[in-house]
Order: sequence, then C-alpha cells, then structure tokens
Amino acid sequence: MAKFHVITGGMGFIGSAVIWKMNGSGIDNLLVVDSQSAGNSWKNLVNLRFADIIDKNVFLKNIEENKFEHSIEGIIHLGACTDTTESNVDYLLENNFQYTKKLAIWAVNKKCRFVYASSAATYGNGPDFSDTEEKLHFLKPLNMYGYSKHLFDIWAYRNNLLKQIAGIKFFNVFGPNEYHKREMRSVIHKKFSEIMETGKAKLFKSYKRQYRHGEQKRDFIYIKDAVKMTLFIYNNHSANGIFNVGTGKARSFNEVVRAIFSILGKTENIEYIDMPENIKNSYQYFTQADIKKIRNAGYRENLLSLEESIQDYIKNYLLKEDPYLKISAG
Repeated sequence: MAKFHVITGGMGFIGSAVIWKMNGSGIDNLLVVDSQSAGNSWKNLVNLRFADIIDKNVFLKNIEENKFEHSIEGIIHLGACTDTTESNVDYLLENNFQYTKKLAIWAVNKKCRFVYASSAATYGNGPDFSDTEEKLHFLKPLNMYGYSKHLFDIWAYRNNLLKQIAGIKFFNVFGPNEYHKREMRSVIHKKFSEIMETGKAKLFKSYKRQYRHGEQKRDFIYIKDAVKMTLFIYNNHSANGIFNVGTGKARSFNEVVRAIFSILGKTENIEYIDMPENIKNSYQYFTQADIKKIRNAGYRENLLSLEESIQDYIKNYLLKEDPYLKISAG
C-alpha cells in the first residue's frame, strides 16, 4: 500500500489547492487533516480525491502514539490560525508554534519529508525580504500572528532542523477556494465583490508620506503559482531551509482594483477611507519577496502577472456559479 502524503489544513485555501494540484498529477494517496470547526471550507474538497480525512487533534494524538509508524511519505503542514488580527496569545502559540514543533520533531525522527507554512508577516515592514536563515533574528513581525510563525522559524533554526525541513514564507496569495476566509480573504476577492455590488472600490488611506493613498504595495501571488512552488519544494528533498513564495514584484492596491474594473468592463471608481485604529500600527505598507533562493534551487517556471492572474480568477472562477478548483471524479 502506498504511503500517505499528509496535507494539514487540507480543507483550507492553500491546502485544498495543493490537493487539487496533486490530483492533477494523478496523486490521491492523501490524508487530509483539518479542524472540525472549519465551517464551509468542506466545499473546497468536493470532487477532489484523497484516501482519508481526520481531525487535527486526533491526527496529533495518533502521531504521538506512533500509529503512523510506516504509513506517511511526507507532511505538508499548512494547518494553522491564519487570522492576522488574532490577539489570543495562547491560542496562536498552541496552533502555530507548539503543534508545528511536535509534527516537525516526529517527521525528522522518522526521516519523513516535512514542509511547513511560515508567512511573509514575519518580515514586518522589511525593508529586507530575503529568506536567508542567518537573518531570521533581525526580523520584526508587526502582529502576534506573524510573531507566532516567526517563533517556529527561529526554533527550527536554533535546533538545526532547517537543514532537514523546509519552511515556506507565503506572500499575498489569492485565488479560488478562499471564499470561506471572511475578513482574511484577499483584497482581490473583496474588491471584486464590492465592485459588483456597489460599482465602487474602497481602499485604505496611507498614513506614511512616502506612499500616496492606494499606493501601498504587496507581493500578490496567484494560488496556482503558489502551489506549484510549494510542491516543487516538497518534492525536492535537497531544498531545505526557508523559501519565499511570491512573485518578486510588488504591486499597488490601486493597480489591483484598476485591473478588476478593467476586466469587468466597469468605470474606475475608487474611494479612499480611514484605516481602522486596531491595524494602523501593524499595517505592512510594502512587501516584495526575494525569490532568488527558490530559483537557485531549480524552480524554472514563469509566474503569471498580476493582470493575468486576476483575469483567470475572475473569468474562470468568480463569475461562475461554482467557483472552486475542481478535478473530475471520473
């Protein structure tokens, strides 16, 4: 019997897209791990193929009791609290730090491939977005979510594990299967809905002189590129350490909404609004992935431009009645 590839957070945005991509390559010996409180994200798995699904706490208990002694090929650990506004320290430490530690230790001891999701939130406002491990101690996350991810990166580095496992710093990933994330949906999903409903896009004002309103910039990467890069790292056992997953090109929020207006054939109408007080001090004005490391590791595929990505997302998913990544069950 083939060993399982474990996808934690498998019902979620990136997790379900990884399953979709693996299914497209004929791989379905997958064990999906997620939380019973995952809400409507179960819809992301409809028509996808996998061997079994298990609650995250039951999975960890089985790991600790060594019930998966010879049945796991590797783990892509994407399950975590992904709410960047979450302030419950104990909850974040347990879900994003302690849980990851336990899985990593088990995987390394079993010589099992282990790839985990870190985050671009660990970089704070940069200005250096290099994924060089030696620079980890100099990073200054702006919120507790980013810090909880940073803690594991630091722990893995201090304990020499980054020579045996890989951490992925996802930048601003967007695309189909994110609908369930509510306020954590991408700006592309939010502004598409807003423009369709009101004909207007609201963007935050800037509170830094060097950025005009709407000219705050992020590295937006389409989910289809993000999962290709993730699986490249997972399948390349010599690709260990921290890797940025982004496009390497920062684009402004103004450019995002202008692309949406253009694709929908609607007149541009942007309103700049006050930023909520609770995020003003933790707001990232600029992110841009340095992707030299993954390129040097052998990743050669071209990345879709922001405009190409948004067009695919809108025309092939958001404007459809069933806007999910699907693989035929036949």
